[in-house]
Amino acid sequence: MSDPTRGLHRRRFLTGALGVGAGAALTACTSNEAPAPAGGAPVAPAPAAGSAAEPGPPVTIGFSAPAADHGWIAAIANNAQAQADQYPDVTFEPVNPTNDIAQQIAAIETLINQGVNALVILPNDGSQLTRVGQQAMDAGIPVINLDRIFDSPLAYRTWIGGDNYGMGVSAGHYIGQRLRDAGVASPIIGEIAGIDNLPLTAARSQGFADALATFGFSVGPRQAADFTAQGGQRVTANLLQAAPRLDALWNHDDDQGVGVLAAINQAGRSEFFMVGGAGSANAMREIQADTGVLKATVTYSPSMASSAVALARLVAQGRGMSDLAEREVPASITLASATITRENVADYLPLGFES
Repeated sequence: MSDPTRGLHRRRFLTGALGVGAGAALTACTSNEAPAPAGGAPVAPAPAAGSAAEPGPPVTIGFSAPAADHGWIAAIANNAQAQADQYPDVTFEPVNPTNDIAQQIAAIETLINQGVNALVILPNDGSQLTRVGQQAMDAGIPVINLDRIFDSPLAYRTWIGGDNYGMGVSAGHYIGQRLRDAGVASPIIGEIAGIDNLPLTAARSQGFADALATFGFSVGPRQAADFTAQGGQRVTANLLQAAPRLDALWNHDDDQGVGVLAAINQAGRSEFFMVGGAGSANAMREIQADTGVLKATVTYSPSMASSAVALARLVAQGRGMSDLAEREVPASITLASATITRENVADYLPLGFES
């Protein structure tokens, strides 16, 4: 599933500026012929032309992330390793993934004491790991803060992550335009959110509501789940019981969406269409088959981990991004949320992660 504690920043897919090709920063978890293993099997990125692709001084990059207990996080770890493997000048030092804050801090402190040249950190909690990020920076080790942002910019050299508000905007625009094109004047639009006490859920919902408002539409029945398939199935069953008719439904998370679709099928409902969130491979295959209510998903790609490793390498080597005029890597990079439909799903299938 997509990660339930990601940052609130707008996204842009990196397609070469990091010194890797358009496919280099992206994960591939599936093909049209057969599903990939859980968590996704990353495609080996192909180096791009340009100075950043040329070998530089040898560097050691430390990596820390939460435990891979769902598809999105598993793909994060796989992508980071696959990207590092492309560089003959990089030694990659991942520490044991953990969901324990104290253990993650201790593991990062070990990397700091080892004197790695750069760190890529996806913290379990940005606030609680801010101190150790700043500890690394104070020790002269640049930190690439991946997605869940630290409380202080003093704790990282560069932040790279996804756009929760933009996910909602993308979903809202797709739903609004499709309903307008169909001539639906007063649609009933449902929403299956994630965990309501998380800021990212509020950002996704706000983007969704704001986008729908541009069409003169509003959100109707709404239920919050917990980013799990079980939770998605439970709350969707409740929402469908309370709403005898829907025109559209947005589900925030494709992992959660496995349960959402199960509840829809169990209820025998097909009068509406649905949009997912995060861009899982199984959601894309469902969209490609076009046999159910799921017609689109909006991305929150774990390819950001590939890009984070590419950035860490460049920063540690004192180099910039090949296609930019500046000599330094930017301080923050936000990735865009693309809308995947049947028309373009074949292009995005290589980016999917397995729920």
